[in-house]
Amino acid sequence: MNLNLLKLRIVELLEKHKKITTVADILELKQPTVTFHMKNMERDYGVKLFEARMGRIILTDAGHALLHYAVKINALAAEAERVVLEFDTLRRGSIRIGASYVPATYVLPAVLHRFGKEYPGIQLSLFVKTAPVVKDMLECHEIDIGIISTEPFAAPALLAEAICEDELVLIYAPTHPLAFLENVTPELITSSSFVLHGKESSTRRMTEKWLENHEQRLPSYLELDSLEAIKQAVILGTHVSFVSRMAVESEAQRGLLQMCPIPGNLIERYVYAVTNKERHRSALINQFSSYLF
Repeated sequence: MNLNLLKLRIVELLEKHKKITTVADILELKQPTVTFHMKNMERDYGVKLFEARMGRIILTDAGHALLHYAVKINALAAEAERVVLEFDTLRRGSIRIGASYVPATYVLPAVLHRFGKEYPGIQLSLFVKTAPVVKDMLECHEIDIGIISTEPFAAPALLAEAICEDELVLIYAPTHPLAFLENVTPELITSSSFVLHGKESSTRRMTEKWLENHEQRLPSYLELDSLEAIKQAVILGTHVSFVSRMAVESEAQRGLLQMCPIPGNLIERYVYAVTNKERHRSALINQFSSYLF
């Protein structure tokens, strides 16, 4: 069986575009050539992979099983080509970066600015996602490096290097009742109107762990999926929340918010640079990483 990269590209593109003519145009092939490769794959496997429905090409269950591996193999092949082209050169190339919100907003802008000035021929792409999504993207070879804020973790396919600590703090407005107390307890925090982060956020998971450790529950809460929205809600004076210290230092300096350590918080959180262990670290990735530490 001759399962080459071109055939796998055809499978992936057919799933995306559903049209043989479109796939042929993208690959700069003639339509009969694409059809020929489709029939060859079905003959080699002895199973139907494609169905024509109302002028569209639909993958069968067997086709979807092949697609799962085609996507991974195509991504690895593209990555291999990039690594070879970038090897030991910093004059050209691209870096795809995935970052969770806090490092994307408060760590990376200065790094990207300095690196971009030093290496103007390198194309930098930044994807802002939650930490779990960034880790998934790394494992699927969709990005080259991840910069995430999270608890210490272990993942067999990933290598994580701590850049800095990312401490969580309790925030409230200067007019909030907690601002006038010397001793803030877990009970006082949970009896306040609390703002929770979205369910996919690492801060949300850490908040829930803190509540569990102190046997506390929130009788009512506001849930917001945006750090800026959370800060604005707390600034208005009624709410409290847990957020990254680096995310509120500016507001604290301007007197818009007050922050203090979270009582009884034993949970550590860091900003990590994360890469895929299976990927060869080119000179380009090594050089970019050096700007993070």
